[in-house]
Amino acid sequence: MSLSRQQLLEQLVKLDYRYTELEQEVAALASQRGTDPKGYQQRSKELSDLREIVLTYRTYQRIEHDAAEAEQLFHAQGDLEMRELAKEEAYQLRQQQVTLLGQLEQLWKERTEAPERPLIVEIRAGTGGLEASLFVADLYRMYTKYTAKCGLTVEPMHGQPSEAGGLKEVAFAVTGPGAWQRFKYESGVHRVQRVPATEAQGRIHTSTVTVAVLPEPEDVELPAIPAKDLQIDVYRSSGPGGQGVNTTDSAVRIRHLPTGLMVTCQDERSQLRNKEKAMRVLRARLLDQMQQTQQQQIASRRRKQVGTGERSEKIRTYNFPDQRVTDHRAGVTLHQLDQIMEGELTPLTDAVSAKEQGRQLDEAAG
Repeated sequence: MSLSRQQLLEQLVKLDYRYTELEQEVAALASQRGTDPKGYQQRSKELSDLREIVLTYRTYQRIEHDAAEAEQLFHAQGDLEMRELAKEEAYQLRQQQVTLLGQLEQLWKERTEAPERPLIVEIRAGTGGLEASLFVADLYRMYTKYTAKCGLTVEPMHGQPSEAGGLKEVAFAVTGPGAWQRFKYESGVHRVQRVPATEAQGRIHTSTVTVAVLPEPEDVELPAIPAKDLQIDVYRSSGPGGQGVNTTDSAVRIRHLPTGLMVTCQDERSQLRNKEKAMRVLRARLLDQMQQTQQQQIASRRRKQVGTGERSEKIRTYNFPDQRVTDHRAGVTLHQLDQIMEGELTPLTDAVSAKEQGRQLDEAAG
């Protein structure tokens, strides 16, 4: 949905009104001590969904007010030096508005043009051996619970079991309104500190896993991949999977020859279904790689997506002995590890979103 500036601002006024309304409703339900938990959860979710765009809009409105005052002072009779200062201030504020308007247009586009667009989340074990694979499984469980709380749907794509009962890697698709907004800041290195079950001395070990969040591409973004660019191998599935999983050559491995990217899928008993899922993952990776290259060429200093430099930096630490979770980007520490591992991620995702909004505003003021 493409809107003019005036139409966009009119829609944002409505969202602002709805946000205020929701704040009042959530406060009222909270005071009723759990008489309507479902209603409270639904309104809290809607409030969280609106927070970033509404707060950005309110900042835009505040700057509009300040700019108008500065312009009024410039046009008034009085000290010439003060008028020149007012003119410069008005100019700077209007420049900030231009940046904020671009952000609002992007946020509106995310809300309206592709609210149902699926994405693929890949979690891989990093340093830490078998303990890292156990945490991959823990994060997968955490995210599936989080998606259920958000009203989103999870579709398993691929999983590679480890000897310890964890997962060396796992991929799953997430669909539903607001999926991208809820997962876009999960990309990066997640660090866990805890005592492994196999540790006889009770020593705390540090392990890492990487999370990649990849929007599934549309045909206009990524055309069909020529067959000559693909090497497709089929083989017999291995590992847990139930009766009959090892009796047919249903597992699929696809290599994209120009880039060397490789995807395997063996979760389904059908070779065709495994091929379809592997191709979805491969296309998502190719789009991500293409976008990374474009971003690096156009604005290398804006390194927000997986693979543009962030992957080497930890974004979050889960400390089990202290029941503590720290998000290093937002500078937030919560002593609510149990709740977070049960899918209560909203306090963290909201904090990161607010931090990113602040960074963008600083750049606008810059």
